[in-house]
Amino acid sequence: MGHHHHHHHDPKHDHGLPPSASSRRVLAIALGLTASFMGVELAVGLWSGSLALVADAGHMLNDSAALGLSLFVAFVAQRPRTRAHTYGFRRAEVMGALVNAFMLVGAGALVLWEAFQRLSERPEIEGGGMLAAAGLGLMVNLIVAWLLARQAKESLNVRAALLHVLGDVLGSVAAIVAGLFVLLFDWTLADPIASAVIAILILVGAYRLLRDTSHVLMEGAPQGLDVAEVEQTIRETVGVDDMHDLHIWSLVPGTPLLSVHVVLTHGAHGTDVARLVGERVSEAHGIAHCTVQPEAPPAPLVELRVARDR
Repeated sequence: MGHHHHHHHDPKHDHGLPPSASSRRVLAIALGLTASFMGVELAVGLWSGSLALVADAGHMLNDSAALGLSLFVAFVAQRPRTRAHTYGFRRAEVMGALVNAFMLVGAGALVLWEAFQRLSERPEIEGGGMLAAAGLGLMVNLIVAWLLARQAKESLNVRAALLHVLGDVLGSVAAIVAGLFVLLFDWTLADPIASAVIAILILVGAYRLLRDTSHVLMEGAPQGLDVAEVEQTIRETVGVDDMHDLHIWSLVPGTPLLSVHVVLTHGAHGTDVARLVGERVSEAHGIAHCTVQPEAPPAPLVELRVARDR
């Protein structure tokens, strides 16, 4: 009995659906709003002498670049697969998210360094202008974050963009708090302290994004999926005597793929067992794309001896 190969594929699924038009539209709106307000915040930050505002404007520049990259990646990812790229271009989303994560690290480290430099100084800050710009920035950032959050579950790429904007939300809040301290208590050190807090929060988000993107690129098992339970489901399928070479990975989060070799019990038909394994795995674990290769059971010792004697 030779080896058979069966590919179970739910017709409603592909290697992950490409980014929707709504995701691309949301990214475009977010880019427009962020880039427009960045100049306002930078001008007020320079006029008021607020590092928190200048840092937040610098982060919004970083965000604009990140959103532009995310938008570009979303267009690349929708391209159909080719003979050279048989999986299509969905992985471009993960690559874009990885680049965005490194951009977050750079932005956070730069703000943190500048904040520590200014802790030893006593900068002159115009609290009123700082407070007004920070409040307006918070409104813009909250609108952008709300738009992106609606699409974040659909794409790691959008999630990366959302992390950038959430960093801006935190930055605006910190700038508002610092502005209040400057106005009420003339405590200008609140500005670099607020900047340092922003930077730390940005770096934490960057670490989490790097962890998740690296896990996908290293072909790690999808998060939330218990590989031991999947293995048990396969082993308990009628007609399966044993299994090996189980691999579960994803092109992008939310689109798991599976391949496995199963050893048949005597008398079982390879194609039927492979189809049944795919159906059970899809129903029990939500893995719609399964490649199952059934293998003939080991020949009985008597048959091996007869073959050898011949």
